[in-house]
Amino acid sequence: MARKAGGYRNLTGYAFISPFLIGFFGLTVIPIAMTLYLSFTDYNMLRPPQWIGLEHYERMFTKDEKFWHALRVTFFYTFTAVPLRLLVALAIAMLVAKIVRAAGFYRTVLYLPSIIGGSVAVAVMWRQLFGLEGAINTILRWLGLPGVSWLGDPKYAIWTLILLYGWQFGSSMLIFLAGLKNIPSDYYEAASVDGAGSVRMFFRITLPLLTPVILFNVVIQLINGFLAFTPAYVIFGDGRPLGATLMYVLYLFQNAFTFFDMGYASGMAWVLLVIVGLLTALIFKSSSYWVHYESKGDR
Repeated sequence: MARKAGGYRNLTGYAFISPFLIGFFGLTVIPIAMTLYLSFTDYNMLRPPQWIGLEHYERMFTKDEKFWHALRVTFFYTFTAVPLRLLVALAIAMLVAKIVRAAGFYRTVLYLPSIIGGSVAVAVMWRQLFGLEGAINTILRWLGLPGVSWLGDPKYAIWTLILLYGWQFGSSMLIFLAGLKNIPSDYYEAASVDGAGSVRMFFRITLPLLTPVILFNVVIQLINGFLAFTPAYVIFGDGRPLGATLMYVLYLFQNAFTFFDMGYASGMAWVLLVIVGLLTALIFKSSSYWVHYESKGDR
């Protein structure tokens, strides 16, 4: 009888978590497995997949120059925009940490760009700001400086996307702020008694104790950087000017939904997964040299 009661309790538990299990397997595990299969097939959604083996990967690595170009653009974007966002987020978090009155209000206001930053509306607004007759060029002309073709010049186009990514610093800021709040004030008081200045305290106390939080932010933002799509698609469409903003996911999208080459797009998705996985593993591997914990038992 007790065994039956235990079985009923297990069924009840599975019933409660069934929405998650259905979503996890139906929307995550099975689609991922299907993309792996499709990456070895010729599939355009109009006829059944036809097995072609490694042809997509051979084309990707040896024949498709746009693949390598998109990869270079994405690497430059990610390894420029992510440090920019984290530096801005840390600087703002340190300023907000010192605010006593209306601290919640400031945190809310500074977090707003992260809520709306990835939307189509903000991308359209950004396109208007950096247009030839946009607000940025208007301000430059007021200062007696010539206007710049921010969206039409390959030298500047990618930087508009980098600035947009850096502007969405709210989530990283809140994580840094939580880390700053967890640093005991006794450390700063003791360092102040010893005559340490604010710069030395930052590099000797704040930065080392924030390294676990920095590790988390770096991994999350690195993944987000490689997955950047909406701003590039809305502002520049097909990667113009001259492919300067052809992000990897944008090129993947073009292969899938413009050229209907789903097999090739699936292969690109798996290459991106491997790249992000290797970079994440490398970051975690290196963390033993630069991430500091209060005690080894906390790892």
